[in-house]
Amino acid sequence: MQSIRVTRPGEASELRAEEVEQPVPGPGQVLVRNTAAGVNFIDVYYRNGTYPAEPPFTPGQEGAGTVAAVGEGVTAFAPGARVAYATQLGAYAQYTAVPEEKLIPVPDDVDLADAAAVTLQGIAAHYLTHQTHPVAEDETVVVLAAAGGLGRLLVQFAAARGATVIGVASSPDKQAVAREAGAHHTLAYEGFDEAVRELTGGRGAHVVYDSVGAATYLTSLRSLGRRGTLALCGLSSGPVPPLDVELLRGGGSLYLTRPTMKDHVYDAETLRAAGAAVFRHLAQGVAKPLVHTVLPLEEAAEAHRLLESRATTGKLLLTF
Repeated sequence: MQSIRVTRPGEASELRAEEVEQPVPGPGQVLVRNTAAGVNFIDVYYRNGTYPAEPPFTPGQEGAGTVAAVGEGVTAFAPGARVAYATQLGAYAQYTAVPEEKLIPVPDDVDLADAAAVTLQGIAAHYLTHQTHPVAEDETVVVLAAAGGLGRLLVQFAAARGATVIGVASSPDKQAVAREAGAHHTLAYEGFDEAVRELTGGRGAHVVYDSVGAATYLTSLRSLGRRGTLALCGLSSGPVPPLDVELLRGGGSLYLTRPTMKDHVYDAETLRAAGAAVFRHLAQGVAKPLVHTVLPLEEAAEAHRLLESRATTGKLLLTF
């Protein structure tokens, strides 16, 4: 089967297509024939060594497809079932062996490519807006990178919960994408803290979802109102340096969190509940995926270059 392999951490050029042996599902595993795989910044972090993985390895965390075979002891899925996953390394391949507890059923009214486009970021957007900071009606929510895959879903989920959403994006075209997703106001990055203050009559935001990291976290903190929350949900510009906690006191008794999926969806039950909620939102039109580009698997390196260029709006998909 065809697979993308990384033999050493590095640039996108380290992603190389190879023919490898098709995996055989072991006890408790399900062999998924992938229809599509989502391309996400976590894949970049594994590729460049920010997150450790023993080479050689196949990157990718998110995929959707059909069950090809099941291993001993599997009871929840049978061959032919439609499934998605979001936390299993190895999605950049025609087949992936996935532990049964990491699979989510995909309803018949959800397209498999759409499932691959929203599973990882949809679950993230769901726990960020429902658990990390449960968005309430009439709150002010600021979303950075609001035209990206996660950002658009955060805009949609927060708007659906009755919040006033301010999207921050790097260009007028991307700001238009954020408005189409449901943002009530859109801003450029430069001085967005002052603009948020102006839009809120000086009160500031209840929560800022910042997936950019090093380049924006201080501006995000300055955008918050009293007892507001900064949820650092990505590091696309690099990791945030050690923080003087007095900034939180001086900013208004602020909260700072670095939420991860493994602490919000930590077993099969919580994973499938979150996945089911995302797919309901998808079927009901609350979540509306925007696919920027679909590329064949062998062009995974180009997909990473596009993602890292920050020139994309919406989702990048690899197909098989």
